[in-house]
Amino acid sequence: MLSPRQLFLQHQAQTTDFPLLLEVERAEGVFMYGPNGERYLDLISGIGVSNVGHRHPKVLEAIQDQLGKYLHLMVYGEIVQATPARLAHALAQTLPASLDNVYFVSSGSEAIEGACKVAKRFSGRTELIAFNNAYHGSTQGALSLNGSESFKRAFRPLLPDVRHIKHNLMEDLQQITSRTAAVILETVQGEAGVRVPDQEYMQALRARCTEVGALLILDEIQSGFGRTGTFWAFEQCGIVPDILTCAKGMGGGMPIGAFISRQEIMHSLKNDPMLGHITTFGGHPVSCAASLATLQVILEEGLLAQVPAKAARFKERLVHPAIKEIRNLGLMMAVEFESFDILKAIIDNAILKGVLTDWFLFCDNSMRIAPPLTITFEEIDEACVLVLRAIEEEVRF
Repeated sequence: MLSPRQLFLQHQAQTTDFPLLLEVERAEGVFMYGPNGERYLDLISGIGVSNVGHRHPKVLEAIQDQLGKYLHLMVYGEIVQATPARLAHALAQTLPASLDNVYFVSSGSEAIEGACKVAKRFSGRTELIAFNNAYHGSTQGALSLNGSESFKRAFRPLLPDVRHIKHNLMEDLQQITSRTAAVILETVQGEAGVRVPDQEYMQALRARCTEVGALLILDEIQSGFGRTGTFWAFEQCGIVPDILTCAKGMGGGMPIGAFISRQEIMHSLKNDPMLGHITTFGGHPVSCAASLATLQVILEEGLLAQVPAKAARFKERLVHPAIKEIRNLGLMMAVEFESFDILKAIIDNAILKGVLTDWFLFCDNSMRIAPPLTITFEEIDEACVLVLRAIEEEVRF
């Protein structure tokens, strides 16, 4: 009989020529375990997904409870289901009053697609403005917004009427005009290597969108659900978007996403044409149950208040001449090295020592650190010791 590794390589589509090929038998908390007792401390949370850790007991309990009732019933928006309705209400309670209408989808990319569609439909305009080094997903619409030409040139032609401007540059805001349907920005640029815009810039962006009647879409697919120390990263900017997208950390390990706005904007999808955005599995009750439990865990277990001190602990411990800079907003962190070759050797060595890290798509000389918010200070210390050992073994001065 073929092993899981052989089946994976023969029959499961690959995304690179060098997959990690870690075999994971089970996971719990901040750890993943291999079939032969290997233990890996997960410093990337499935790329910002497992914000409350792997298999949090309250998330598992919520999933099990929903499994005893029903699974998929009907395409999105036709049948009243208690769990999605309660999740929508709970999300609204974390947000300003103007963000009170939630459309559930299956992924972050679909959240971006829906947000851009509703922005075009409501505004009657066609131009979308995104940013250099932005990452919003891999479907063709989301890919059109991405800011790295090397990542998308093989798939052109993409969406027309998409403009890119420089991140955090005041002068470029003048390119937002009365033709612009929406400006879409990651509140913290993720795949660019954790780039946090100035607060003054964010406020000027908000003011410019308001001035010309363009909608402001903030992408919090990576930064939402407590990752940065507030439930939503935009809370730290002093602004409110017109449309918000989320996914990744909102599901507690289950697939789910959403785009959120005010009713006036969202209702424009109901007519001309009706069913302006439809999805079969969006708002799946099991995913919504997991998401609601995740939201409650973050708030009830006080995880937000712990983020600054845990981020500070990483920065205190990760000190080495090979580390050029550490950028972060909360536990969304980038540790910069001289080159990709150096970083890749460190990542591979750290895996052998039992710590899983990663790099960024558009910043391949920086190590991604985005652990579960539940990580303890002792686990942070353990992870940092092992990463520093990997650095020592791979970098010579």
